[in-house]
Amino acid sequence: MNEQLQNAIQALKEKFGCEAKIDHGENTLFVDANDIYEASQILRDEFGFNLLASLTATDYWPEENPRIHLSYQFYAIEHKITLRLRVPLAGDDLNVASIEGLYPVANWHEREVYDMFGVNFVGNSDMRRILMPYDWEGHPLRK
Repeated sequence: MNEQLQNAIQALKEKFGCEAKIDHGENTLFVDANDIYEASQILRDEFGFNLLASLTATDYWPEENPRIHLSYQFYAIEHKITLRLRVPLAGDDLNVASIEGLYPVANWHEREVYDMFGVNFVGNSDMRRILMPYDWEGHPLRK
């Protein structure tokens, strides 16, 4: 494993008490919803993860706690490394801080997750539907 990646994983584990899952070359840290903004900022500012490559969600219904897992895929272009942060959300609290201020492309990713799953990204500058018609009721990828 790349030293830069090891350092990033260790720093987040120490700061937030993250659980790490390293499986088949994929590195995932489970981060609390309250910590996603700060964790993303640390990855960007201290470890060079300068690209939010993707943001998506998975609905684990009928489980309610957690019901939804957000999956943020970060990439450090200079070091050619990726790291995934997963954020579990309870079914009765689908609110999480927007990281649009750190990664402007998050605006579109967050809007898509909102549209499809109903997760509200607090602080997103344009939290409205992006794929479904504006008058659509519900969220198509929720089970």
